[in-house]
Amino acid sequence: MALPTTENSTQELIGKALSQAISYEDYRAMVSQLVLEGKATGPEQTEALANYTMLNDRRMKRFDKTVKVSPEDAATIAKLVRKVQLIVLTESWCGDAAPALPVINKVAQLNDNINLKVVLRDENVDLMNRFLTNGGMSIPKLIFWDEENQEVLADWGPRPKLAAKLVADHKAKHGQLLPEIKEEIQQWYNKDKGQSTLKEVLASFPLK
Repeated sequence: MALPTTENSTQELIGKALSQAISYEDYRAMVSQLVLEGKATGPEQTEALANYTMLNDRRMKRFDKTVKVSPEDAATIAKLVRKVQLIVLTESWCGDAAPALPVINKVAQLNDNINLKVVLRDENVDLMNRFLTNGGMSIPKLIFWDEENQEVLADWGPRPKLAAKLVADHKAKHGQLLPEIKEEIQQWYNKDKGQSTLKEVLASFPLK
């Protein structure tokens, strides 16, 4: 006779994730160190994942410097009065995370009520499984967590709607995702300069 299993609540899974979470600054330092070692986050270590990690490190450095928040958006961020924990599930090799995380960090820097923490997807699979995208463990995934009331307010990811449409249109045209889609979507991110991510993340915030 099989023993009954007890499934952890989302609250418990978030608590576990936060116990091992790191700041954005520590995440950036970790990724830079992995580049020096020719490695990537996660249990699988391949040359391809190490190369993606190297590319993402460069891209994050660029986006850290170039992402701009307009005075209007800064005013919106300043309106947030409840304390919100932003939890990002990601991995160093994730192409969509490189342009997204610097934007999320900029938002967190503009309001003391916002606290950003980064956790690795493959170390938090049970939590990731609560926030799937079309059944897949797509990252980055941003969780808006109300610490006081211990509840999920919203989630966002893995990419802005326009970028998601670009990928969907490519798949519809070719019947699959060809290697060149990676370059196409990075070109889109470079032109967008983080503004679509910024608008969508702000639209997810509880401003009351």
